[in-house]
Amino acid sequence: MRKFSVTLRQTLFAAMGLCSIFPAFSSLAAAGSLVAIVQPEPVALNTAFNTNFPNGVVSNNIYEGLVTYNQDMQPEPSLATSWEVAPDGLSITFHLRHGVKWHDGQPFTSADVKYSALELWKKVHPRGRTTFAALKDVETPDAYTAIFRLEHPSLVIMSSINANEAEILPEHLFAGSDIRTSPYNAKPVGTGPFKFVKWVRGQYIELERNPDYWDSGKPKVDKVIFSIIPDAGSRAAALETGEALYAPYDSVPLSDVQRLRQNPQLVVTKQGYDSSAAYTFLEFNLRNPILANLKVRQAIARAINKQALVDVVWYGLGKPATGPIPSSLKQFYTADGVPQYPYDPAAAEKLLDEAGYPRKSGGIRFKLAIDYFPVNDGFKNQAEFIRQSLSKIGIELTVRNQDLATFIKRIYSDYDFDIETGRWVPMMDPQIGGLRHYWSKNIAKGTPWSNASNYTNPKMDALIASLQVESDPAKRADEFHQFQRLAQTDLPVIPLVEQQNFTVYSARLKGVSTAPDGALSSLKDVSLEPGGK
Repeated sequence: MRKFSVTLRQTLFAAMGLCSIFPAFSSLAAAGSLVAIVQPEPVALNTAFNTNFPNGVVSNNIYEGLVTYNQDMQPEPSLATSWEVAPDGLSITFHLRHGVKWHDGQPFTSADVKYSALELWKKVHPRGRTTFAALKDVETPDAYTAIFRLEHPSLVIMSSINANEAEILPEHLFAGSDIRTSPYNAKPVGTGPFKFVKWVRGQYIELERNPDYWDSGKPKVDKVIFSIIPDAGSRAAALETGEALYAPYDSVPLSDVQRLRQNPQLVVTKQGYDSSAAYTFLEFNLRNPILANLKVRQAIARAINKQALVDVVWYGLGKPATGPIPSSLKQFYTADGVPQYPYDPAAAEKLLDEAGYPRKSGGIRFKLAIDYFPVNDGFKNQAEFIRQSLSKIGIELTVRNQDLATFIKRIYSDYDFDIETGRWVPMMDPQIGGLRHYWSKNIAKGTPWSNASNYTNPKMDALIASLQVESDPAKRADEFHQFQRLAQTDLPVIPLVEQQNFTVYSARLKGVSTAPDGALSSLKDVSLEPGGK
């Protein structure tokens, strides 16, 4: 039956005429363009104030950072050709690449670095508030030198200045305006290998080769078309028929992965995500008096069978999380002394009774809503799994469905939620992206992917402040261990699953990045062999 349904889906998909539904395919694929899939549709074509991964998948082909990272997660030149860290750790001097132009012909200079660092990374970037907390000024003695002045040594900065974490945006187009409402969020002007052409909402985003790109001989394709295909099954079919050639970030149904692996015309890889170190989570809105009760949160934690969640929802692509730092980040991870909440529905029931929420008529203790990160069916299924799990202990949970823009507004602007579930990316150093849930300074209304729970603990704030300035790697690692213990004690968030992302692409593509941040790097090294569509 499963085989029949897959074949039927492909047949219907072809019969409907993919090219007529997504015009990018018919007019551009024949010209040798690289047709990729981005899902869901980006909400902005930069990552300055919204680090949602679809934004980066597209915009990191347009914008660049000061560095890129190699297989060992060490920085290599990009817009900066070299750099020096002062012996006291209080300054970093970047020497910028000469002759780089913005796509509108204006020269790239140190003024763009200063504007991006001080006005964007520090003020509106969801992770930048933590990452660049030590940065107090950027001096620009000439057009090709940018000196970062720091209040204290900061080990995290050099792990945070690639395109996705710290895009350099043009000062001459953004200065004096609110970045969050700038028209250039939808018509970006970068320095990268591809130039923006058009964005046909709900259909595709078209980029073309930058003929003036500083890295000679790149990019290797003339166009990249990011197609927006809302239906997961149709995305898989587009890859199988060769209509689409590249799809990062779990774009196909997890149930299809094993079959796609057996297709000799496709490659399914887990490479390109090591620096992301993602985990899924459940976050509580502590403004709700029910959820402000620690015993309620502990009960909910004990009602969720994490291993079953991995097996049933994520098809084994992951493992249970023990805390807010994934085990792949060995330099920072610990499970020693970190409180755990093993699956135990009876213990959960007891905790809810003690919290003052006995079962009432019909067996219901109280009702809540859950909102999920609407990027693929995995998160929807995760929300449904949690709903079923909590129903067994007397909590009635309503799953709310919405598009990404509505989800972001509900969670991070209106705070109109009880529980939300999504994914968090600590990155290669958890100070970059792993502290946002827990630092009270990251309660930033209107800023996506920040502290939405309203969690505040002076002890946690002091711990985060300390590890941000600690220059001894061993002492800093110990503070991250303390962070994990306190986070799991207070439990404003339940880390659920250490997620294993994957990319599916055509075997005709050569040069797909396997770097730790490859899934969020540009496609400038990718070439397309002849054959197929």
